[in-house]
Amino acid sequence: MSLTAGVIAVQGDVAEHAGAIERATTRHGKRVEVREIRTAGVVPDCDLLAMPGGESTAISRLLHREGIAPEVVDHVAAGKPLLATCAGLIVAARDAGDPRVESLGLIDVTVDRNAFGRQVDSFETHLDVSGLAKPFPAVFIRAPRIAEVGEGVEVLAEHDGQVVAVRDPPVVATAFHPELTDDSSVHDLAFFGRV
Repeated sequence: MSLTAGVIAVQGDVAEHAGAIERATTRHGKRVEVREIRTAGVVPDCDLLAMPGGESTAISRLLHREGIAPEVVDHVAAGKPLLATCAGLIVAARDAGDPRVESLGLIDVTVDRNAFGRQVDSFETHLDVSGLAKPFPAVFIRAPRIAEVGEGVEVLAEHDGQVVAVRDPPVVATAFHPELTDDSSVHDLAFFGRV
């Protein structure tokens, strides 16, 4: 079976997400074509979607300007999986915690931008993530935290008492960057529900 995966490519670690998606789908015995999304018209063809990090105000502005935002909303409404990471989490949230971000309201959470500090405060830690067999090497770069979680949203991981990964089906969202490691198990979890 062949799948089409899209990576929102207006900002962020596009190639890294593409590589993780390819590893995850291969492990599940499937072929995948990964497409970079910079304009409207591509998302409707995608079975899987990733929204990387970057700068959340810029991502939100570009998604709306290019007509991609309503297509992402329709993708999720159709029950197709989305993995939103770092700034992607902020843009996907019900409340981005910043009026400059026109969030998509895809996950019932409130976020605090840059809650773990500036670029110089970046760190890596091993997290216990619900659904994963072993701790995940999570990379935090100017990471947000999930300040409030709505009813029906599953908390997948915490760091120092702060929620850093959630599932609000069909969306999985992380405050960290799972694409920056060789471990594609978060992509497995987001797209296939198992590892």
